[in-house]
Amino acid sequence: MNQETKQVSPRAAGATIKAAVLAALIALPLGAFAQNRAIDVDVKQVQGPLDRMFNLSVGAGRANEGLRADWQQQLAEIKRDAGFRYIRFHGLLTDDMGVFKIDAQGKEQYNFQYIDALFDYLLSIDVKPFVELGFMPSAIASGAKTIFWWKGNVTPPKDYAQWSRLVTALARHWTERYGREEVAKWYFEVWNEPNLDGFWAGTQDEYFKLYAHAARAVKGVDPSYRVGGPATAGAAWIPEMIAFADKNKVPLDFVSTHSYGVGQGFLDEFGTHGTVLNKDDMAVASDVFKNRREIGASAMPKLELHYTEWSSSYTPADPTHDSYHQAAYILKKLKQSSGAVQSMSYWVFTDIFEEPGPRFEAFHGGFGLMNTQGIKKPGYFAYQFMNQLGATELKNVDKDSYATLDERGGAQVLLWDYTHTLPEKTNNQQFFIKDLPPKSKGTAQVTMRGLKPGAYTMIVSQVGYKQNDAFTAYIGMGSPKQLTRNQVATLKAQATGKPSQQKTVQVGTDGKFSTALPLRENDVYLLQLNASK
Repeated sequence: MNQETKQVSPRAAGATIKAAVLAALIALPLGAFAQNRAIDVDVKQVQGPLDRMFNLSVGAGRANEGLRADWQQQLAEIKRDAGFRYIRFHGLLTDDMGVFKIDAQGKEQYNFQYIDALFDYLLSIDVKPFVELGFMPSAIASGAKTIFWWKGNVTPPKDYAQWSRLVTALARHWTERYGREEVAKWYFEVWNEPNLDGFWAGTQDEYFKLYAHAARAVKGVDPSYRVGGPATAGAAWIPEMIAFADKNKVPLDFVSTHSYGVGQGFLDEFGTHGTVLNKDDMAVASDVFKNRREIGASAMPKLELHYTEWSSSYTPADPTHDSYHQAAYILKKLKQSSGAVQSMSYWVFTDIFEEPGPRFEAFHGGFGLMNTQGIKKPGYFAYQFMNQLGATELKNVDKDSYATLDERGGAQVLLWDYTHTLPEKTNNQQFFIKDLPPKSKGTAQVTMRGLKPGAYTMIVSQVGYKQNDAFTAYIGMGSPKQLTRNQVATLKAQATGKPSQQKTVQVGTDGKFSTALPLRENDVYLLQLNASK
């Protein structure tokens, strides 16, 4: 039997093809429809010096933990890789530091031996103290209320003159031991989060009284020493602090506060409430800008602003801290806040951190950039990569990347994708403990122009899912609470920060270099182009 042959016009055929292509595109999964990114920079188009507020300071749990050998070893390692210049911690004056007592004759006795051992070590590795004056020695305290496993006393002093004498004695001791020129480079911050009942048993007015006595004591030793506060939770009390200092002629060299990327509650030290990562794109950074506006509208519009704590979550039991998502999150918040703040001190550098007591699990959502055994988390590499950028920032319209130039003529691009993947009605503790394969985000096309022709070494470093991602490897082990020596070695080998690619490339007479990088959700890339010698 003969089949009938149909004639189709070119216009009708084109329409049919277009319809088929459209139908095929609609049928594709979302990941396959990812848009490509283009980052195009000219090394001759300079923005200015790179804002290095990201590594001015980093946090740690408490002073006494800093006497541990493993704590000190980890700090030296992260100092080498990330370049942190200051460190801040709680508990400097708490009883476990043996600072103050009243003897049998009723005389005040000061002992700074533990503090000396800690501060001598910090300065030996070129890390300066961002001094947090707190908590209250029990011999001075007006009450017995404490916080944390290590019992930091949070009550006002029973005698403010006694408090002043202690601060004066401490500042004088540091001046004699380290010299005025050194101590003048430090920061003195009074107390921690006095707007939270758990951290301060007094009122706002009583905190301001505590601050005034401490600030005048520090300045009484040397007027050049820098003192500030109120070190509040949630970006609070900044206008009130400045108004108090201005009205009462109290020294105030900087203001400080804290912000975290979850939108509910505070002081959940055990992570039992269930934290939820804020899906607001400007979380944390919006607090920074609010405070900067408040300072600008105040009687002291040029004050420095220091965020002496910040992270994705305020509890040391939140797996966002361990997840590969954290690296891109850190970089996004640092870039958003740049130019509005003098420091963003990540809370904290290590899981050697005992607010809820010693932890029984190797990975437990701890605040640290390293776990207790020194295994580097993805967030560690966000800071390591930032520290490898050149000193000169280039003009760059891409909001999720940095482009820089170093003094040797090398160029760097640090780029990331941050995607909020937490499902609705799910908390961090339920979601981020899983193996979480990312979706494709297409390709990042990186182009550099204005380069000198010649040979360059291209180095690509990466952090993301199963890339410098010890936590996903740990989940693959079955998430054991305790780790064997071999397991520690295996996980450390998964997270070294070593480049994933290194090769020689040629830049022609047009001065242009271009490369494409496959991009997934929450990937981070550091691309370095170093002129061959």
